[in-house]
This record gives sequence, C-alpha cells and structure tokens, in this order.
Amino acid sequence: MATTARLRPEDERLPFGSYLAFGLQHVLTMYGGIIAVPLIMGGAAGLPPSEIAILVASCLFIGGLSTILQSVGVPFFGSQLPLVQGVSFASVATMGAIASGGGLPAVFGSVIGAAVLGLLVAPFFARIVRFFPPVVTGVIITTIGLSLLPVAARWAGGNKQFDDPTFGQPADIGLAAFTLLVVVVLSKVGVGFLSRLSILLAIVVGTAVAAALGMADFSQVGSGPVVALPTPFHFGAPTFGVAAIVSMFIVILVIMTETTADIIAVGEVIGTKVDSRRIADGLRADMLSSAVAPVFSSFPQSAFAQNVGLVAISGVRSRFVVTAGGAILLVLGLFPVVGRVIAAVPYPVLGGAGIVLFGTVAAAGIRTLSTVRYEGTMNLVLVAVALSFGMLPVVAPPIYDHFPEWFATIFHSGISSAAVMAVLLNLVFNVWTTGTPEKPSVFVEGTTRVLASEQVRDLREGDTVRGGRVLDADGEEVPVAPPEVVERVREAIQRGECASCEDVRRLVADAGGAAHGAD
Repeated sequence: MATTARLRPEDERLPFGSYLAFGLQHVLTMYGGIIAVPLIMGGAAGLPPSEIAILVASCLFIGGLSTILQSVGVPFFGSQLPLVQGVSFASVATMGAIASGGGLPAVFGSVIGAAVLGLLVAPFFARIVRFFPPVVTGVIITTIGLSLLPVAARWAGGNKQFDDPTFGQPADIGLAAFTLLVVVVLSKVGVGFLSRLSILLAIVVGTAVAAALGMADFSQVGSGPVVALPTPFHFGAPTFGVAAIVSMFIVILVIMTETTADIIAVGEVIGTKVDSRRIADGLRADMLSSAVAPVFSSFPQSAFAQNVGLVAISGVRSRFVVTAGGAILLVLGLFPVVGRVIAAVPYPVLGGAGIVLFGTVAAAGIRTLSTVRYEGTMNLVLVAVALSFGMLPVVAPPIYDHFPEWFATIFHSGISSAAVMAVLLNLVFNVWTTGTPEKPSVFVEGTTRVLASEQVRDLREGDTVRGGRVLDADGEEVPVAPPEVVERVREAIQRGECASCEDVRRLVADAGGAAHGAD
C-alpha cells in the first residue's frame, strides 16, 4: 500500500486572501525596523531626502527578494521556513564608523567582502557558533542598542550636531516626546494589533501633528518617478578596504548567530525539524542576499526576530504567508514615492520612536544576559569589561583617533569593540579553562550574597535591619562589634574573665569604644 509523505507544518496551503492578509501583517510588524537603517545611514552620509528615499526603496526591495529566497528556497539556499528578512540593525554602528571615513561606497564594499566570507564559512558555522554563547551575544546586542541611542538623541534634537546652537529646540523635543507618548499609550491599550504596530502608528500620528504645526515638508514627495527599478551602484562603485571588511565580518558573524537562533526558534514554534543542513541553507541565503544587497544600495540582511514572535502569536505556520509578505516588500520597493514619503517624516518624530526602537534592542540584549549563569564563573567580569569596552567609542568618539587607520576602523565601532572583547574573554574564561582556579577572582565571590553560619546563629526572632542598624523585636538597637572585638570577648570568656552580660559590655567598650557592643 502506498503511503503519502507527511506534510510539514510550514508547507500548509491557505486561501489566497489569507496569504495577503497575514503577509501584510508580517510587513507591518517589521516595517519600522527595516526603514530605520536606511534613514540612519542616509543621515550619517549627509544625503538629501531624495537620495535617502532611494536607500529606503532599495532596502524594501532587497528585503522582499531575500524573504522570498529564504521562505521558498532553492537547492543549498533558503531554510524553507516562515522567516522574514530585512536590513540588520547589528550592522548600523559599524557601517556608520566606516561611512565617516569612506562614505557609502566604502560601506557597500565592506558588506560585499564580509558577506562573501560569511557565505564561505556558513557550512562550518555550527562549529564556530559555540564561541558565541548567550553571554557573548547578549553583550553584543545590548551594545547595539546603546550605541544607537545617540542617533535617537540627535534625531529628537532636529538631526543636528550636538554642539549646534539650534540643537534641541523645545518644539523639536516636544514633538519627539509626543511621539514617544503615543508609542507608550498604544502599547498600554491592551489591543494586540495596536501594540504590535505602536511604532509605525506613532510615526504616522506624530507626522500628522507635525504637518498641522508646519514642522513637516512634503513638497518633494512628487518630485521624482512614482515607479522605478533599483539602479545598480547608484551611489558609485564600491571600494574595498581590508580593515573595513574585517570590521564588518565581525558583524556578519553576529548576524549569522542571530539568524541561527531565529531558525531554531521558528522551527520549535511551528513544530518542524531543523537540522544542521537546514541551518546552513538558511545562512547561505542570508549571506547571498547580503552580498547582493549593496549592488542595489542596500545593507546586510538577517531574519527579523519580531516576526518569529508573530508566528508564535498568530499560530499561522505556513511559509507561503511570509513569501506573500516578501512580495509586498518587493512591490513597495519598486515605488520610490513610498521612500520619499518616509524620508519626509520629521526627524524629531523619528527620534521619539527611535528611543523605544533602539531601547528595545538594548533590552533584548539585557534579557539574553539575564539567562547567563554568573555564580562561580567569570561571566560578570566578561560582561563588565566587554560592555564597557564597547561603550568607549560611543561616549568618547575620538578615543582611537591617534591609532593606525586599520585599528581605528575596527574599534571605532562599539559593536566591533564589544564583540572582539567578549569573544576573547569568553575564550579565556569559559573555553580555555586549563589552569583556572576554582575561585579565580573576587568578582566571582561578589556575584552572590552569602551569610556566615555564625551570623545567622546570633540572630533572634524579630531582629530587623533598618538604616544600617540592627534592631531587636522591641525596636531596641543591637550593638554590632567588629570581628577583632568579638574575638577578644571570646578569649576573655574562655579565660573566665567575664561571667555576665555586663562584663561582656564592659570588655566591648574597653576594646572597641562605646559605639560597639555585643549582646
């Protein structure tokens, strides 16, 4: 008797209308994240709104193509899972550092070079990923979010330099604060649809208010073509620098780690088998998309974790729903007018939304770090040093100005700095454990609060600590003697020199002063 092959959950077929509805939901869930990166990079490169619109359209177009490749799949490329692809936030800080020295051509060249390297190592990444445990990825993701907060601050102040006399006008800050308030209110209402779209809706509401106040300019929206194909190398031929490629490759490894986690997570959510071959196929699709993206003026691609959450919430497991979402992104990318509308959104509005958007990235990293075991390990030192190292170029941008150019290119990015230090310290503390003593550092002891048995034994029912003083059940202060005084009292008791509490108090007063005592 012939048997029918079991249908995988991700291969479920739905009515055409369902594909469009659920696909649009996926697009709306990640739309704020996918447009933020081109807006940041366009501002960092000093592009006019019309050119920023091209970046936005390109990122939508490439995001759609890479989503279709990932969800449909071809031999060796694509995990065939409901994963939405888009521009990775992890690359922003490093790309900004590269752009400050070589402009967008240097950024595009570094992405192409690093993505090709990522494509080569994708089959072997299962062996490399062990060097990126949660303690490392948590530090990196937290640094990504914190590194982007100055961008949100600059947007909120009118997208001007911090030393500009017109930076931070009350009208700009007020508009940013209003947008932030809308995000918070929409997140609070308890309606799932509104909460998931709070960032996008807040941008729309904030822009409408800005237009009513005369703080938004949409005069350039109709100045270009409505429909256009992305132009290869619109911003010039890419330039390739070794230091820039190395710096970007560090980010590519982080992106591959995130995508691996998303592939495993979505496999668990929909209840399908995910093996090493499927992970490798998904990573190859990621890297191929990232290598091609700069040709059409876009940036590194990765799976969007928020859409994995949407799969879990909605219960819709079909990968073809995500394919439909990719098609919607692709169509949006063919309409530069959409990019011009987005580019016309006032920067203070983006700043208010960016505070939440970028803060969410940092919070995701902190959540990852909360799962790390600190007791009896050196992970606290790892997090402290790597996170601080990553913040140095953020709080003091000129710190590496006097170093060689290759060094400054790599370490001027907070994400690269944090990643390098976190990986190295993880190797030293958690991989190369030979020669590490059982209690290697005072920091290990400092991760857990421990009371000595003698301290607990001397406590009585009703004892409390208030304002640094120990009080008994009647509210009377219990004198606290330093260890050396307690030891002298013990010796005196052993010698029979005190037989009552009054004798003890007298010895304490003689040894430690009237401020100390023992009961």
